[in-house]
Amino acid sequence: MAILYNNSLQKATFFLTGFQGLEELHGWISIPFCSIYLTVILGNITILHVIRTDATLHEPMYYFLAMLALTDLGLCLSTLPTVLGIFWFDAREIGIAACFTQLFFIHTLSLVESSVLLSMSFDRYVAICNPLRYSTILTSTRIVKMGLSSVLRSAVLILPLPFLLKRFQYCRSHVLAHAYCLHLEIMKLACSSIVVNHIYGLFVVACTVGVDSLLIFLSYALILRAVLGKASRRERLRTLNTCVSHVCAVLLFYIPMIGLSLVHRFGEHLPRIVHLLMSYVYLLVPPLMNPIVYSIKTKQIRQRIIKKFEFFKSLRCLQKN
Repeated sequence: MAILYNNSLQKATFFLTGFQGLEELHGWISIPFCSIYLTVILGNITILHVIRTDATLHEPMYYFLAMLALTDLGLCLSTLPTVLGIFWFDAREIGIAACFTQLFFIHTLSLVESSVLLSMSFDRYVAICNPLRYSTILTSTRIVKMGLSSVLRSAVLILPLPFLLKRFQYCRSHVLAHAYCLHLEIMKLACSSIVVNHIYGLFVVACTVGVDSLLIFLSYALILRAVLGKASRRERLRTLNTCVSHVCAVLLFYIPMIGLSLVHRFGEHLPRIVHLLMSYVYLLVPPLMNPIVYSIKTKQIRQRIIKKFEFFKSLRCLQKN
């Protein structure tokens, strides 16, 4: 299927792809995807609701967790329409404006997630290495500034991508390999040189995810040094336990990203379905697992969620009586 190109209007129509060769099974394949999307939406909304309604959770650590939940929710909703549109309605066609808009939100929110994880590591560093100044360093104003700077940095760096893609002529007879739009994939369809896009893409990754991952590693090196300096083994374990949820969130974000990069770089001989599954893992597993991890490993969140369920259960019992 070709990309339709109009020289006078400079417009193109792209065609998204589900699981190629399994089109007859798209209805069945949509069931696990629907379950994942529903779990992501309910899980992250629950985290946001619990933090918002419980005054005891109005602390820096939980504000950053709310930012993570919002980011995961946005990332999920940015892919949901096209993914389910293909599975349910075989709606493969997408206009260039809609495609570039989706691309902008997917890449921006991915970078925001990296920034939020960095902010959370800074929160853990201050809480463990400088606990007496925790409340004075991480004030509400500073937390808001950190959140806004994460969004602004990501949006400013990703904003040029649609404009860099818009200048190309798309004349190759190709379809997109996924059910959503990505910068790397779209630029490969261009007829002209994509060197500028390659260089700028590497620059964006290096100065965001690259820098963030180094700073997260540095913060945990300093945390580990401070923890090992504690005399009591019980105290060391208790302190490290406060970092487990965040470490899991970091691993859930970076491991799929590294895996997807390795598959794209060295996995040309692998079946196409492996590339597809890795891309879905990268976009869906962190938003799916983060609420679950924080609900299980963070005692305060777990207790509040249980209380909410008990409250709704008691209401239902009262209504029956």
